[in-house]
Amino acid sequence: MKATIGLIGLAVMGENLVLNLESKGFSVAVYNRSIDKVDSFIAGRANGKQIIGTHSLRQLVEALQTPRKVMMMVKAGQAVDDTIETLLPLLDKGDIIIDGGNSNYEDSQRRMAYVENQGLWYIGTGVSGGEEGALKGPSIMPGGSVEAWEQVKPILQSISAHVDGIPCCDWIGSGGAGHFVKMVHNGIEYGDMQLIGEVYDLMRRLLKLSNDEMQAVFSEWNKGELDSYLIEITRDILGYREEDGSALLDKILDTAGQKGTGKWTGISALHAGVPLTLIVESVFARSVSSQKEERVAASKVFDFNPSAPVADRKDFIEALRSALYAAKIISYAQGFSLIKTAGEENKWNLNLGGIALLWRGGCIIRSAFLDKISQAFSKDPSLKNLILDPYFSRILTETQQQLREVVAAAALNGIPTPSLGAALSWFDSYRTENLPANLLQAQRDYFGAHTYERVDSPRGQFFHTNWTGRGGNTASTTYSI
Repeated sequence: MKATIGLIGLAVMGENLVLNLESKGFSVAVYNRSIDKVDSFIAGRANGKQIIGTHSLRQLVEALQTPRKVMMMVKAGQAVDDTIETLLPLLDKGDIIIDGGNSNYEDSQRRMAYVENQGLWYIGTGVSGGEEGALKGPSIMPGGSVEAWEQVKPILQSISAHVDGIPCCDWIGSGGAGHFVKMVHNGIEYGDMQLIGEVYDLMRRLLKLSNDEMQAVFSEWNKGELDSYLIEITRDILGYREEDGSALLDKILDTAGQKGTGKWTGISALHAGVPLTLIVESVFARSVSSQKEERVAASKVFDFNPSAPVADRKDFIEALRSALYAAKIISYAQGFSLIKTAGEENKWNLNLGGIALLWRGGCIIRSAFLDKISQAFSKDPSLKNLILDPYFSRILTETQQQLREVVAAAALNGIPTPSLGAALSWFDSYRTENLPANLLQAQRDYFGAHTYERVDSPRGQFFHTNWTGRGGNTASTTYSI
């Protein structure tokens, strides 16, 4: 029997994707660098299934139907390049290599060009959903060699999550488009998690709510417009008890890890000139959390006594709900702005409404309001920013006061809310007709002759002033917008 597809890398995601593939009727050949892992998998979870264990990449390739489809689920970086180099001599023209890991999209661009130059096709695809999603149906975001899409489409769409009968998997675009969209997905995930963490912190420190009380709040929120996977699991985490009845959450050290995709999102935003402030603050919040010993020392130096207790607990919980919803909308608005900008720069021809649909099921950021995002971009594909859509502009108009109250209360009580604060600051900047950048540009022209535009002249016409009388009339290059 020849296998439909081969998969390299039997870690958590790899194993579960193999079982998912097999459950949908596809035979799978598997390989792992540690051969013992292959044998234990075949003897255990894969026992009796249409799964072939192999002990080398050559055996894996020989076990596949042609044209061969080989999916890599290995650590991003050099391991992907090394695997490709080993595979290429074993494959034939027209075979397909699929990278399902969290690779940097620029690496995927480079790899696609390299593999295509060898006569093969390359797909870089984001896979989101964690262990459960991989097994039961993840969100899948493929990009790369469009010529390979029709051959892998039945496979990837079969194993993806489905919402209303629609697979949470569709073609994103050429080059690194798939991994770029997955990267931004992860950035939004960072933002969502940080926002929920800040709201949780305000509940326990400012309102003095117990874990059971907070669990009840999140449970109620999950029934409404905040319905999402992350709210759901937060509810479950708050209710989890150890054998002695104590809350496990209270025993977990407050230092957060990260694997780099949030950082990549921030770097990409800086390169593109897109203000991704909320997501970047969520990345830095994890960095601050890692400075545990320094924070403990600083807490003994900078004592602070809260000066603004909350008068009505019920009203403030409602304000927290509204603030969280408003900030969540802003986070997605920033993320889609980055996707839109990168899509235009790379000529990916991205379908923003379609991308929102891919995230409705299977993935970590699946939320009830993704349908509304899809509708917004489907109704107006040229929409400059998500918050300008009538549905979302109405919600932000209705909730902005609560966001202000929450951020103000947090500041007055010394409780950090970097992402909630960033959401409010970005919103106020975006809705402000006149920002103080006129002074900034005058400063730049003063010390560096970088020129400026005038309100009484057409856009694109630049001026320089000899501010000191000693600088002359020679100007530097004009500024980038």
